[in-house]
Amino acid sequence: MSFTRTLRAVGGVAVAGALLFTAAPTASADYIRDGQWALDAFNPQKVWKESTGKNVIVAVIDTGVNADHVDLKGNVLPGKSFDVGGGTADHPTDDDHGTAMAALIAGHGHGPNHADGIMGLAPDAKILPVKKGEQIGGNGTSLDGPIRYAVDHGAKVINMSIVTPRLNDQEKEAINYAVKKDVLVVGGSGNDGSSKPLYPAAAPGVLAVGAVAKDGQVLAESNYGPHIRLIAPGEKIYSAGISLKYRQGTGTSDATAYVSAAAALVRSKFPNLTAGQVANRLTKTAITPDGKTGIKSPDPKYGYGVIRPYRALSENIPAGPKNGPLTMPKDTEPSAGAGANAPGENPSASSGDEKSGISPLMIVGIGLGVIVVLGIVIAVIVAGKKRRNGPPPGGPGYGGPGGGGPGGGGPVPAQQQFGTYPQPGGPGAYPPAPPTQPPGR
Repeated sequence: MSFTRTLRAVGGVAVAGALLFTAAPTASADYIRDGQWALDAFNPQKVWKESTGKNVIVAVIDTGVNADHVDLKGNVLPGKSFDVGGGTADHPTDDDHGTAMAALIAGHGHGPNHADGIMGLAPDAKILPVKKGEQIGGNGTSLDGPIRYAVDHGAKVINMSIVTPRLNDQEKEAINYAVKKDVLVVGGSGNDGSSKPLYPAAAPGVLAVGAVAKDGQVLAESNYGPHIRLIAPGEKIYSAGISLKYRQGTGTSDATAYVSAAAALVRSKFPNLTAGQVANRLTKTAITPDGKTGIKSPDPKYGYGVIRPYRALSENIPAGPKNGPLTMPKDTEPSAGAGANAPGENPSASSGDEKSGISPLMIVGIGLGVIVVLGIVIAVIVAGKKRRNGPPPGGPGYGGPGGGGPGGGGPVPAQQQFGTYPQPGGPGAYPPAPPTQPPGR
């Protein structure tokens, strides 16, 4: 499958015309800005009081990005092209897909008060464009090099609004590399309207995104399955173009860009959160099409729901396990709090002692037996001393102040220190105890 076909599979077909959202659009004389219904739905003015994505680099692995576009100028780094000829990826290309994704993430508009053109959800984020090769065969279209380049050049979020039927071993290892380096990888699910998993979205370690239509329902074309974690607006989305200054598209590509932008907002405000904990904030504050929040297990169609960036930035949410709701690659540590369970399943109440073949009941029994034996030995010794020396001078004996028994200040028996249930914040505990408040932006 050529790269152009790959992008179209996830990006949808560009169409013309403006469509207003049910919410009141931003007052503007510019029809492009007024047509950004999805941005208006996020209530951006409230969002930007919390975070604008400053100090976060978002890699866009795509067709390259036009850094000279009036709505992107100054927000695009040189990047790298993995296509034939190499070079940077910040110059115009024949395909505007990458430019469109970058604008949804970090567009800053233009004109007085930046009131015209495309405004991204994270307008102060920086875009690292990485152009994927278009040649067919060999490693020309591999995601391996682009992913590793993005990780090694400072990206904290990687946007991949692209799909392919499968990944080779090198590409899987590259995603694993990003996970180990604490980079959040976001992938679009595809636009076949089927449950067939497409990659990289369906790969372990990736935050998979579906699309929601303007009416609030999951887009009919949006692929689905157990790997879906979030949905975002993906119907008739205005964005930046190349051959034409602006475009309008429908598909999970646009939805993916919005989720990447939301992740950049969270990473900017809460820099100490891990990639999985960033995903946790997004999923914990998402809302399903039927109005549910805080669901425990992702739905195949809408995952945990539609992103709500303002709530993800403003609500008091425990950090959660390191890997959050993400399924981890096999050779990385499992999500703390999920144990070996799949995302959404209740963690096991067993402790690590089961791995050695010793059950919690046996541990308790052994501990009680030791206490009984020690009690007998101490009683014999005390009785012997009384027979030889009479009663001890001064205050109370065994069990009094300073004693080592119940009510005393000595060591607590082992079975009281370590119960058979997961400790707050430890492996198997979900959600964990609230962490210390992360620093603000």
